[in-house]
Amino acid sequence: AMALSGDLWAELPAERRIFCSVLLFSWAVYLWEAFLAHRQRRVYRTTTHVPQELGQIMDSETFEKSRLYQLDKSTFSFWSGLYSEVEGTMILLCGGIPFLWKLSGQISGRAGFGPEYEIVQSLVFLLLATLFSAVTGLPWSLYNTFVIEEKHGFNQQTLGFFFKDAVKKFVVTQCILLPVTSLLLYIIKIGGDYFFIYAWLFTLVVSLVLVTIYADYIAPLFDKFIPLPEGELKQQIETMAKSIDFPLTKVYVVEGSKRSSHSNAYFYGFFKNKRIVLFDTLLEDYSALNKEPAEGEDGENEETKSKTKNKKQGCKNEEVLAVLGHELGHWKLGHTVKNIIISQMNSFLCFFLFAVLIGQKELFAAFGFYDTQPTLIGLMIIFQFIFSPYNEVLSFCLTVLSRRFEFQADAFAKELGKAKDLYSALIKLNKDNLGFPVSDWIFSMWHYSHPPLLERLQALKDAKQE
Repeated sequence: AMALSGDLWAELPAERRIFCSVLLFSWAVYLWEAFLAHRQRRVYRTTTHVPQELGQIMDSETFEKSRLYQLDKSTFSFWSGLYSEVEGTMILLCGGIPFLWKLSGQISGRAGFGPEYEIVQSLVFLLLATLFSAVTGLPWSLYNTFVIEEKHGFNQQTLGFFFKDAVKKFVVTQCILLPVTSLLLYIIKIGGDYFFIYAWLFTLVVSLVLVTIYADYIAPLFDKFIPLPEGELKQQIETMAKSIDFPLTKVYVVEGSKRSSHSNAYFYGFFKNKRIVLFDTLLEDYSALNKEPAEGEDGENEETKSKTKNKKQGCKNEEVLAVLGHELGHWKLGHTVKNIIISQMNSFLCFFLFAVLIGQKELFAAFGFYDTQPTLIGLMIIFQFIFSPYNEVLSFCLTVLSRRFEFQADAFAKELGKAKDLYSALIKLNKDNLGFPVSDWIFSMWHYSHPPLLERLQALKDAKQE
C-alpha cells in the first residue's frame, strides 16, 4: 500500500505535489497546535484548586477567575483557529487567489490600467485581500472583545469606539502597506540579478523608519500619550536610566485604559534618543480604573466605559521601577540589537531563496497561475506557503531564545537591587492580567515567549535569599 501510494505520488505533476504538500503541512501544523491547546485546556479544567507552591502568591478567588478566563480564551482560540484553517483551505481549493487576481485586473482595467500595469493590479489585489480578511475577522474580533474580554472585566470600549478604531486601523495600515509594497515590487522589477540585495536593504530601511516614527506619529492616532508629570517616579526613572547609561529623553504615559485594562511598558528609539512608555493601567497612581469618575466627565466615561467595579491594583512606584529595570536590562544586554540582527539575517536569507525560486513556473501553476507569474503572487506563495516549515522551526527557536532573554533581563533587574520589587510586581501583573500560573509542559515549551511565572519567581526568590 505504501509503495502504491508512493508511485501515485510520483506520477502526480510537480504543481499538484507542491499544492498537496502545502495543504498537508498546513493541516499538520493546525492539528499539532490543536493537540497542544487540548492538553492546556485539560490543565485549565482539572486544576481547580491553588497548588501548594502557589499558596503564598495567589488567593483562591483570583486563581478561579484566571482559570475561567484562560479556559474561555482557549475555547475561543480553538473555534477561531478551526475557522481560519477551513477558510484558508477553501480559498486554496476553490482557486480564491487567482480569482481575486483576475478581479483585481478587471477593476484596474476599468480605471484605465491594462495588464502591463502589474504593480497597480497588485495594489488592488492587496487592498481587496486585506478588506476580505478584515471583514471575515470582524465577527471573531467583536466576540473576543465584547463577550470574552467584557465577561472577565478587561474590555473598556464601546461599540462605537471599537468600529472607529477598526476603520482607523485599516486606513492607516493601507497608507503604509500600499506605498511600501509598490516600491518593493518596483525594486524587484528593476533590480536585475541582485534585486534580492536591494529588496532586503529597502525592507531594512522601512522597518527602521517605522520603528522610529511608530510611537511619535502612528500610536498617537489611536491612544493619547502624555508626558509623565514631574515628581518622585519620574526622578527615580531618570536616576535609574542614568545609572546604566540609558540615553533617556522622555517618559510618556499612554491611556491604554480607554480600550483595555491589560497593562504594559516598553521603550523605543535609536541611538541617543530613547523614550519610555508606561501604560496608565500599570501605574497605581495614574490608572483611570482606580479612580472614581469626577462629576461632569460622563461624556468621556461613556466612550471609555471605565469599570470602577473591576479595579486593577496596578503597581507601586518601586515595582514600576523594577519592571522598567527588567525592560532596560533587554537594552543593556543587547537583546534588542540581537533580535534586529536575527530578524535581518532571516529577511536576507528569505529574499535570497525567493530569488532562487521565483523562476520556477510550477510554483505559480500549483496555485492556479498558468499563464502569468505576478511578482506579488510569487512573494505570497514563497513567503507564506513554501517557507512555512522553515517559519515554524524559526518561530520555535525564537521562542526558546526569548525565554532565555527574559531570565537574563530578570537577573539584570536583580543586580540593580530590584529582585524583591520585581517579585511582587510579577505577582501583581499576573493577577491584574488574570494569567494562569499552571501550564502543560509541551504547550509552555512551544508557545511561551516568557518563562512561566513560577520559574521566574523561583529565580528571583533565590536572588532575594542571596
